[in-house]
Amino acid sequence: MLILRCLHFSSEANEEDRLAKIRPIVDHFNNRMNDIYYPGKQLSLDESMVLRREHLQFRQYIKNKCHKYGVKLYVLAEPEGTVIKFQIYGGAGDDTSGIGHTQKIVLKLLEEKLDSGHSVYMDNYYNSYDLAVKLLNRQTYCTGTLNKNRKGNPIDLATVTLRKGENKSLFLNGVHVGKWKDKRCVLYLSTEHDNEMMEVTNKRGTVLVKPSAIIHYNSFMSGVDLQDQMLSYYPCERKTMRWYKKIFFHTLQMSLSNAFHLYEYNKFSTNSKLNFYDLRLHILEKLLPKPPQIAEKMSTKHILTKIENVKARQKKRVRRQELSRK
Repeated sequence: MLILRCLHFSSEANEEDRLAKIRPIVDHFNNRMNDIYYPGKQLSLDESMVLRREHLQFRQYIKNKCHKYGVKLYVLAEPEGTVIKFQIYGGAGDDTSGIGHTQKIVLKLLEEKLDSGHSVYMDNYYNSYDLAVKLLNRQTYCTGTLNKNRKGNPIDLATVTLRKGENKSLFLNGVHVGKWKDKRCVLYLSTEHDNEMMEVTNKRGTVLVKPSAIIHYNSFMSGVDLQDQMLSYYPCERKTMRWYKKIFFHTLQMSLSNAFHLYEYNKFSTNSKLNFYDLRLHILEKLLPKPPQIAEKMSTKHILTKIENVKARQKKRVRRQELSRK
């Protein structure tokens, strides 16, 4: 408890940087992941939340998250849940705030992965036609849903009426913008997938026909949610903990989750049954010092014995005295 109370990561006082207390930890995590691991082609970009109900200048609310109130993280991850890089939202005055906030976030998280042919899957909070063109010029593909009110959207798609199952597509400068109606109309964007319709089987065994961009988006978009789900099984952030300490423990949890995914990728035997819980215990056993070996004390055993008659012992004593006099 004393270590937790004295825990801090930066002694620099910077009033302009609200994240100065935790920035060394964030930078260390991002730099280490960039040094030791290079991801596959598919990447997903989404938000994550660290629980924080107390007052904080940059506390956020996201209704579809498990922790609706807290510190918002922008996370770049693989579809299986390996976190590649993350950034904390610091509110107004942050280096990514202002006009084009979402574009700045995407380009910041992808700055080491551009010009490499990656495919990034994002939801309608980030996607836009302008961003898709910028990423395509850097040899990076993007796919995801599109906000119908986003600037630069084709006007023709906004007004078109579709029946269930119909798909309407427009192409411009290598960007495919489509509108497909299932239960409701879905506007989507992709610079990798065309307007091909593909069959897919749902959980009930029903065969459905959907645009290929939607199918790939549903397959590769859940990386951040999978990571959040895994960490939710082992919560370690106390409600009364300072916000930067919560971020530290959340980062530590992400490191453990990444270690488990890397172990799964590189294990030599398919018969290994080491799960995430066992891996955590194994790491703790290696980090913590072994207790000193103390010799066991001999236990004193209490045994019931019969006490001789006192008078009989006195007679024996008198008899011995008489024999000694003779």
